[in-house]
Amino acid sequence: MTGSPRAPASTRVRRPRRTTGSVLQRLRDKGNTVLVVEHEPDTIAIADHVVDLGPGAGTSGGTVCFEGTVEGLRVGGTVTGRHLDDRAALKETVRTPTGTLEIRGASTHNLQEVDVDIPLGALVVVTGVAGSGKSSLIHGSVSRRDGVVSIDQGAIRGSRRSNPATYTGLLDPIRKAFAKANGVKPGLFSANSDGACPNCNGAGVVYTDLAMMAGVATICEVCEGKRFQPAVLDLQFGGRNISDVLAMSVDDAEEFFGGGDAATPAAHKILERLGDVGLGYLSLGQPLTTLSGGELQRLTVATHMAEKGGVYVLDEPTSGLHLADVEHLLGLLDRLVDSGKSVIVIEHHLGVMAHADWIIDLGPGAGHDGGRIVFEGTPADLVAARSTLTGEHLAAYAGA
Repeated sequence: MTGSPRAPASTRVRRPRRTTGSVLQRLRDKGNTVLVVEHEPDTIAIADHVVDLGPGAGTSGGTVCFEGTVEGLRVGGTVTGRHLDDRAALKETVRTPTGTLEIRGASTHNLQEVDVDIPLGALVVVTGVAGSGKSSLIHGSVSRRDGVVSIDQGAIRGSRRSNPATYTGLLDPIRKAFAKANGVKPGLFSANSDGACPNCNGAGVVYTDLAMMAGVATICEVCEGKRFQPAVLDLQFGGRNISDVLAMSVDDAEEFFGGGDAATPAAHKILERLGDVGLGYLSLGQPLTTLSGGELQRLTVATHMAEKGGVYVLDEPTSGLHLADVEHLLGLLDRLVDSGKSVIVIEHHLGVMAHADWIIDLGPGAGHDGGRIVFEGTPADLVAARSTLTGEHLAAYAGA
């Protein structure tokens, strides 16, 4: 990566008056009990008491595996404790760009006629304090261009009948494989179509409206929650019926469809992407309404990875990610760039910044105090300059 970093001499670093941590501590000091669900290590570090659930996710979780102080967590042997002090090293060498994507005179929201050249063929991270204009710059000037795949934080819309298999399109090659193996129509293997249990209409549960009280869902007595007609459940592929497959985790299904009699390349590719974003523990048929916000965003990322485009834009992809999963994400971003894509990430996570080839930092503050490019260059240049808030925090993170 060539080119000199830009840090305007007129830029004055304005420190935020209160950090999130200080606000939480002030709430506590006023006599309140503050409960925080969080992955951010800096927030965990200021806790008076930590409750760590696990040991894994999905069916591998659900138990309290540690309870105590932060120092106790560090030596407690849990996944969170082992990764609490993880630090991504600054890259010694960065990729050489294959071109540039020009932005000229960007003025969306608080942007102040911004001109910037975004390197292509590289991992570019756009940083800055909240409200500095990151999303305005990228979504306003890049996301709508041809050949750009934009993945934002918008919520997935789906009913309680939607699940990872239906949302990602995974169910289509699975249905076709079952149909071909049994000489029947693919529609039989959809719980929303011909093969659905007539008693629960393929929901697996029967909902009872109790008028003034909350409704009650009970397991369907006819299909016993399997969602399909008995005749459909008698049809198998690779020794499993459709209900068995939908009950599989992503990891188990990836192995199942990856080889042998059940080899289905189209399904296997989708399952690989789900595993790449750390969703290997999810059941294929788990209702989307039961997934967390972080799981839903990762599901969106995995789905969009199938789209054809030269530039990928990701908006805070670490949201909802456990510390141990950030490494998975960095590997996924590297694979995208190495395959010839250009990746632009809007991000606050310091580990992602350290892993970047190029950083574009906006600021120096938020709102009217932001909207300008205060730095362009490599992570090492940003750390060396220490001319912005981002640079100071990244230097502390990297131990530089």
